[in-house]
Amino acid sequence: MKAVVMAGGEGTRLRPMTSSMPKPLLPVVNRPIMEHVLRLLKRHGLSETVVTVQFLASLVKNYFGDGEELGMELTYANEEKPLGTAGSVKNAEEALKDDAFLVISGDALTDFDLTELINFHKEKGALVTVCLTRVPNPLEFGITIVDDEGKVERFLEKPTWGQVFSDTVNTGIYVMEPEVFDYVQPDVPVDWSGDVFPQLMKEGKPIYGYVAEGYWEDVGTHESYVKAQADVLEGKVDVDIDGFEISPGVWVAEGAEVHPDAVLRGPVYIGDYAKVEAGAELREHTVVGSNVVVKSGAFLHKAVVHDNVYVGPHSNLRGCVVGKNTDIMRAARIEDGAVIGDECLIGEESIVQGNVRVYPFKTIEAGAFVNTSVIWESRGQAHLFGARGVSGILNVEITPELAVRLAGAYATTLKKGATVTTARDHSRGARALKRAVISALQASAIDVRDLENVPLPVARQQTARGSAGGIMIRTTPGVPDSVDIMFFDSQGADLSQAGQRKLDRVFARQEYRRAFPGEIGDLHFPSSTFDSYTGSLLRNVDTSGIADAGLKVVVDASNGSAGLVLPSLLGKLGVDSLTINPGLDEARPTETLEMRRAGLKRLGEIVASSGAAFGVRFDPVGERLSLVDEQGRIVEDDRALLVMLDLVAAERRSGRVALPVTTTRIAEQVAAYHGTQVEWTTTSPDDLTRVGREETTIFGGDGRGGFIVPEFSGVFDGTAAFVRLIGLVARTQLTLSQIDARIPRAHVLKRDLATPWAVKGLVMRRVVEAAGDRFVDTTDGVRVVEADGRWVLVLPDPAEAVTHLWAEGPDDASAQALLDEWSTVVEGAGN
Repeated sequence: MKAVVMAGGEGTRLRPMTSSMPKPLLPVVNRPIMEHVLRLLKRHGLSETVVTVQFLASLVKNYFGDGEELGMELTYANEEKPLGTAGSVKNAEEALKDDAFLVISGDALTDFDLTELINFHKEKGALVTVCLTRVPNPLEFGITIVDDEGKVERFLEKPTWGQVFSDTVNTGIYVMEPEVFDYVQPDVPVDWSGDVFPQLMKEGKPIYGYVAEGYWEDVGTHESYVKAQADVLEGKVDVDIDGFEISPGVWVAEGAEVHPDAVLRGPVYIGDYAKVEAGAELREHTVVGSNVVVKSGAFLHKAVVHDNVYVGPHSNLRGCVVGKNTDIMRAARIEDGAVIGDECLIGEESIVQGNVRVYPFKTIEAGAFVNTSVIWESRGQAHLFGARGVSGILNVEITPELAVRLAGAYATTLKKGATVTTARDHSRGARALKRAVISALQASAIDVRDLENVPLPVARQQTARGSAGGIMIRTTPGVPDSVDIMFFDSQGADLSQAGQRKLDRVFARQEYRRAFPGEIGDLHFPSSTFDSYTGSLLRNVDTSGIADAGLKVVVDASNGSAGLVLPSLLGKLGVDSLTINPGLDEARPTETLEMRRAGLKRLGEIVASSGAAFGVRFDPVGERLSLVDEQGRIVEDDRALLVMLDLVAAERRSGRVALPVTTTRIAEQVAAYHGTQVEWTTTSPDDLTRVGREETTIFGGDGRGGFIVPEFSGVFDGTAAFVRLIGLVARTQLTLSQIDARIPRAHVLKRDLATPWAVKGLVMRRVVEAAGDRFVDTTDGVRVVEADGRWVLVLPDPAEAVTHLWAEGPDDASAQALLDEWSTVVEGAGN
């Protein structure tokens, strides 16, 4: 059997290490990762191997040649352009078409028993066998579910935490029959998991999953790269170490000179012809490459030093990676997580702080204190996006400097000359940050339409009118000292997961586009924004019957930007209205739950005393809406969703409503009663808005005051929901309390359980296993449905070490019992 080693990736997340070296050549304990892979193949009799190459292909070919030194026979298949995981193998079809073959990545460190994998493939008579393993954090990998026989039931590429229903992931190692090439188009990008495997499953072809025992590490990040070194030194992975173990855990390669007065605390590795002087100290998990000089008094701990590096006297290296041919001068200090590229000079007594990246061929001057990356520009950070965009404490985590870099990265994902719409809430912090954002966009050849202070739905709508995207800066809801920088797509919706990852990559690589002097973007301020918004709203939302109904409503603008749009809107609606808290209050750009509750209570008192039909309270940016009925009673957000659903469905009598899976199933009863159906979505707002844009969707909501009015827009819009509600109430001639009374009571309870990140994937697998024969829905997290209709949803939080549980039953006691039962499962998996 032949093997295919895929060695064409750029390894962008590992820059600057991979700026001038292909990822498969990165050394792990002084041997390229790919060499460890090839030695594993040879150990299992797979000596005839095709290597697919693309990025810096000549370096891979020059290093390994024809494979003779390894006792192997290597040939190469060169990609002119990236072809994806399947396309690159298709490119080597000529050499593989006669027999089954094994596919393996050239940049993953493993010691799996490939012979057992091949035997499993043959025993099952599979067309494709996917090698699987279990990992603590499955987010960066493709999740695979198999049945008791090992047959694959489902693939999911790079899931969100809400889509995690197992910790069993695809390692990218496959055994395949040559017939699989019939499903791969030549010369176009094609992926196995995303394109080929779904088609094979659709046709019922035999795809099996083999869960391998042993070590596997996808060396895709700086953290995993350093971890792989430590794991080899600790003996956690069965690979050959080139050298002699002169004392427990201390490996020294041929020709290395280690002075007897040097301090070595294993496990450590010293490469061939390296020199370690007296008084130098090498601590645990340090790897020193070939021809490295470590001078007297130098201290290295968990440091990975590539070939031909000079480590000066009294220098201090902790948890860092240093590229080849770099000189580190006297008393320089490189902190944990820092990465120094090839051929750099780190000057005397300089300090490179943790997580800083210094790209190849750079000089750090003597005595410099470097706390931002040295590239063409400045620094990056991991995990940019949270639930509300990029969020953090104003002027601590979210600074003007960060805003500039973020905007520059966003601009780089767009074409030169594109237009971006910017907006903010009424806080001073948002105003200051927006100015920084606008400057960065213009400097990146982007034209800017600045709306200044507008409600969030207005910013979304204006973005959708010809802009390539948008940026809104607002105070984090309920957290007055924090801000959210929100990024929109060309439809005004939040960036998709794919869009967020693209922005994340550009920001992490810090390769921002800069405009030439003649390309600086323009800045203009659209006029009549509110008139345009209200005019469009009144044209698209049915307002018939309002003028004749004689309704009176009370509107609370919460001293926020919603109050800017209400005066012209209420006048055109022809409704008798009382507006309270209309003025902007810069000191209160957001409100806590307690403040909101108190505001609703006051609103209820005004509604009841004035004889109004109902009252509404907007959030400070006009995105969400809370209701008070004609008796002055607060309609809780989850009930408000059902009331709106009942009104819309009763009038429309067909179509779909978009609701997150956490919503009570009474919503299904309400929708079905009126001839409509529910489309369940994930809890992610961008998924809800995706369905909200579809032609047959008549309504959407999240149960937290967010409503979608599809005839106007596909995003949450409090003002549009308000206009729609007035029309519905006017035409139905029913009060909100009457509508509420005819809807059954829901009994949905929620609980949050602390769950360490390392066991989240395991927790979800245990939940699926505990479900047994019960119906399981994996739209978002894992929803287990009992035979009597009760259900529980287990959903990992994407940003915190928490697992959320929802349960619904015929009464609170039943839902509580279900929560208790599944909390035990979740907590048991985490212990």
